[in-house]
Amino acid sequence: MSEALLRARRIVVKVGSSLVTNEGRGVDADAVGNWCRQMALLAGQGREVVMVSSGAIAEGMKRLGWAVRPKEIHELQAAAAVGQMGLAQIYESKLREHGMGSAQVLLTHADLADRERYLNARSTLLTLLSHRVIPVINENDTVVNDEIKFGDNDTLGALVANLVDADALVILTDQRGLYSADPRKDTSARFIDEARAGDPELETMAGGAGSSIGRGGMLTKVLAAKRAASSGTSTVIAYGREPDVLVRLVAGESIGTALIAPTQKLAARKQWMVDHLQLRGAVVIDDGAARKVRDEGKSLLPIGVTEVQGEFHRGDVIAVRNLKGAELARGLANYGSSEARLIARKPSAEFEKLLGYTAEPEMIHRDNLVLA
Repeated sequence: MSEALLRARRIVVKVGSSLVTNEGRGVDADAVGNWCRQMALLAGQGREVVMVSSGAIAEGMKRLGWAVRPKEIHELQAAAAVGQMGLAQIYESKLREHGMGSAQVLLTHADLADRERYLNARSTLLTLLSHRVIPVINENDTVVNDEIKFGDNDTLGALVANLVDADALVILTDQRGLYSADPRKDTSARFIDEARAGDPELETMAGGAGSSIGRGGMLTKVLAAKRAASSGTSTVIAYGREPDVLVRLVAGESIGTALIAPTQKLAARKQWMVDHLQLRGAVVIDDGAARKVRDEGKSLLPIGVTEVQGEFHRGDVIAVRNLKGAELARGLANYGSSEARLIARKPSAEFEKLLGYTAEPEMIHRDNLVLA
């Protein structure tokens, strides 16, 4: 894992409510400032960092004078709406102090379950990263209900890691990491330095619930690591107040519990694309585009498309076929079939005139393209 973090270019960092709000006392400006300083240092090393931060509800409770976390969904939503203002403000000001831009991104489960919205969210986050902006992501607690809530931001952190193809997920918590049992109750409990993400024994070890401020416990972190591993992303669970924890982790120091993904990123993404998504249509491409896609690993551009087959929407999985009809690849379409027919054989400079707007230059981005 030390080697993986040394090489990691894109990292998702998740911090929990108890850390962000100093056990519910309100947003801890010093703690947030410390993480922002470290993220700026990582950015200076050429790394891309996405922050997934809890704390909106806890901050809202403080501002509203509530000592106990409410159970009614409308009260939780109200607390989130109030608290999100303070959370965004402190991240923006602390990142700006270190020369970094920031952006607030609120997501719901539906944003990542719907393939079109999934692509929209992915495109937005990758664009922000390309401009040296650190996205600060939270669940959109003001609009979700019990049926669609992530339930905890550990899960959200894993989903975001999958969304942006992160090399590593770092979950900062108020504990050192994972033990074989609760060390407060079992003096023989041993610390788990490293294990395989998804190992069923880890879930038995974790058990338990979180703090009165946050909903997640160690079990949600173990399950999040399992989810992140499905896309080939390994996870570290570490104490968030450890001095320079992020900087030391990417320098190769062993801190916390490392849960290693058993599958490499490319293989995991290919398995997801091939096994779990139904084809909705196809595009036929010329020989030049076929060489670029098959031999050079390039994205598929509309200028190489000679024919659009079937009816599909943005985010649907489509086949890529050569002029003889053989399937070369499949991937997530950036344009629906009606739009694809308009821009086929056209350069990206003409998209705005043809469509009325300009979106991605690719028909299918190489990150969303799997060779057959």
